[in-house]
Amino acid sequence: QVQLVESGGGLVQPGGSLRLSCAVSGSTAGYFAIGWYRQAPGKEREGISSISLSDDRTFYADSMKGRFTISRDSGKNTVYLQMNSLKPEDTGIYYCATSSIARGVAPASWYGNWGPGTQVTVSS
Repeated sequence: QVQLVESGGGLVQPGGSLRLSCAVSGSTAGYFAIGWYRQAPGKEREGISSISLSDDRTFYADSMKGRFTISRDSGKNTVYLQMNSLKPEDTGIYYCATSSIARGVAPASWYGNWGPGTQVTVSS
């Protein structure tokens, strides 16, 4: 069974950068993609980006294009999310998950095997 664990979150000032990691253990056979999502207090979980496991094609939510970059190191079984020019509204818990339905950014219900999340706080 596949398991995902996020890391790399923390406190960062506005305009700063963070790189999140999603460590994947177990077989990803049968899954199409790994995606990054976030959830701010009192808000629904929203999709950020995803990467296809078959060809490393990347997908982004329209509102996330330009500041976020997803990548994958197959040798380390890790998916990264580089976040630049961070804003206070980027604050939230960031999760990674797998999908056996979609390759692109999709409703959170299309993804599963959620990790425990990593907290990102953007504040001066």
